[in-house]
Amino acid sequence: MPATLIKNADTILTMDDTRRELNGADILLRDGVIVEIGTIDAPDAHLINARGCVVTPGLVNTHHHLYQTLTRAVPGGQDALLFGWLQTLYPIWARFGPEEMFTSAQVGLAELALSGCTMTSDHLYLFPNGSRLDDTIAAAQEVGLRFHPTRGAMSIGESDGGLPPDSLVEREAAILNDCIRVIDAHHDAGVGAMVRVGVAPCSPFSVSRDLMRDAAILARDKGVMLHTHLAENDEDIAYSLEKFGCRPGQYAEDLGWTGHDVWHAHCVKLDGQEIDLFARSGTGVAHCPCSNCRLGSGIAPVRAMRDAGVNVGLGVDGSASNDAGNLILEARQSMLLQRVARGADAMSAREALEIATRGGAQVLGRDDCGQIAVGKRADIAIWDVSGVEAAGSWDPAALLLAGPTSVRDLIVEGRAVVRDGQLVTIDLGQVVRTQNRLAAALRV
Repeated sequence: MPATLIKNADTILTMDDTRRELNGADILLRDGVIVEIGTIDAPDAHLINARGCVVTPGLVNTHHHLYQTLTRAVPGGQDALLFGWLQTLYPIWARFGPEEMFTSAQVGLAELALSGCTMTSDHLYLFPNGSRLDDTIAAAQEVGLRFHPTRGAMSIGESDGGLPPDSLVEREAAILNDCIRVIDAHHDAGVGAMVRVGVAPCSPFSVSRDLMRDAAILARDKGVMLHTHLAENDEDIAYSLEKFGCRPGQYAEDLGWTGHDVWHAHCVKLDGQEIDLFARSGTGVAHCPCSNCRLGSGIAPVRAMRDAGVNVGLGVDGSASNDAGNLILEARQSMLLQRVARGADAMSAREALEIATRGGAQVLGRDDCGQIAVGKRADIAIWDVSGVEAAGSWDPAALLLAGPTSVRDLIVEGRAVVRDGQLVTIDLGQVVRTQNRLAAALRV
């Protein structure tokens, strides 16, 4: 791979250990790694002129359900709370197969890339009609994003008191066996890995305590991370108290679901004791502000989490509950919600951007990503601030206040994924046409 030189950036927001901001500097990338930052002469390198641009680390998305891009704005679920929303969509998702999983993942990944995201997790917890986690991994490899897919699961159907229909649940032995299969087939524990697999039973209301406990044991035996939904809304808390006799934080701790190798989505309703538990144990949180607004779940206590030392990243969540997948807008929403809850000084634009980059990498256990520093992976977002969205801005580096909301260029592991605002790894027009065809068939 030839070296790449990013030249003359107006501002580089490094998110390094000292949070340096550099003006007029260059970045040299070689073999997927950042090798030099400063004033650089590299005549043999491929040149990217970043004059008029702000350069940041690639954004990191810590929670998604990529398959849901096929079910945006479904009328029956537009105004429903979480449980009703799920019950509307489960029968539609039950009709998916491998093509739906692959294509919807490509669309969701493309949307993330155009919004500056270089690394994303995905939580796939239903596998109808021969679908496999491998379908989404193949999509990510084509689009070119760094990918942390998680093998989710549901094992308690309606007939056993659970929320999902029986047709979408699996036997727990089969779930654990397939977790082993996908980890052995795809997980890469090395520095610079493009694919790392996690284990992710869907939620406390769709799997048994035994599966939660066994999944934690399996993940630690395999050296992979754990992920699930937790404390998303008031219904979630009430369910935990009724079924388990404790709050979600206690439930998670009792089953081995706290620690540096665990991150939970949402955590809107964590109380002070649970926040302290997560801080002490190093448990991460995927904050999904737009989804929390869309489903009326509430405002997650991100300020309190950060102040306590909890690792917090951002997630767009599934497109059926957002209904978008723009990660830079998710960062803006996170900042605004903390200000609504705590005042205008509760969160700065730079702190929200830090959560979206370095914070997300930390949540996913990637100390090789999330910052622009020598020796870190070459995952870079280049934002053109010479256009109308940032016109008149006194601080172009405050991207979340004045835009832009899409990248000019995106580089992952030193390779171009977006160039001049266009995805260059796949034919996005063809993928969108396929997506629309599949969505039309599901509506019949």
